[in-house]
Amino acid sequence: MTCVNASSNDRGRLILLVGPSGAGKDSLLQAARPALEAQGVRIVRRTITRSPESIGEEALGVSAQTFQHMRAQGEFALHWQANGLCYGIPREVDDWLAAGNSVLVNGSRGHLQQARALYPDLLAICLDVAPGVLRERLLGRGRERPEEVEQRLARNALLSGSLPKDVRHLDNSGALETAVGALLAVLEEEGVITAGRPSQHV
Repeated sequence: MTCVNASSNDRGRLILLVGPSGAGKDSLLQAARPALEAQGVRIVRRTITRSPESIGEEALGVSAQTFQHMRAQGEFALHWQANGLCYGIPREVDDWLAAGNSVLVNGSRGHLQQARALYPDLLAICLDVAPGVLRERLLGRGRERPEEVEQRLARNALLSGSLPKDVRHLDNSGALETAVGALLAVLEEEGVITAGRPSQHV
């Protein structure tokens, strides 16, 4: 899908929150949601080819056939594959951006280059976690077999070393509230939100 012209000063900014599975992206988004929505930042609900019962986030779970149909109908602004699953971001994000709302997306490091081709002013934020902590989280959620966990860890090591230098990094190895504060600080520095003042784009 072609991105709306991003040259307007009134246009919102697309923020891609990336990082390994198990880094806590969903928990971070939920914890930061009240503060972000108060300033007009929209948090996107993704579509994933996994049953709703096994998703640890507020996502739309669909079959692979339904996902491909939605893709063919142009219902996604962004879509990618990772870890054997398909992910889609609804095309409504372009309407929100054009209306002046910045949009926060739980994205993929492997799809970052393609996303930036559509959204040149995209802000990428990577949520990092110490390897030992990440392994414990992945094993603790019980979603994958031990060998699949090791595959995810290997993919994380590979992708972590290939990110562009302008990607902002946050650490979520410790308390969640610390990561929330760091996320809000980055968004303030980037001009996405203003400390203590809600956005007019609501």
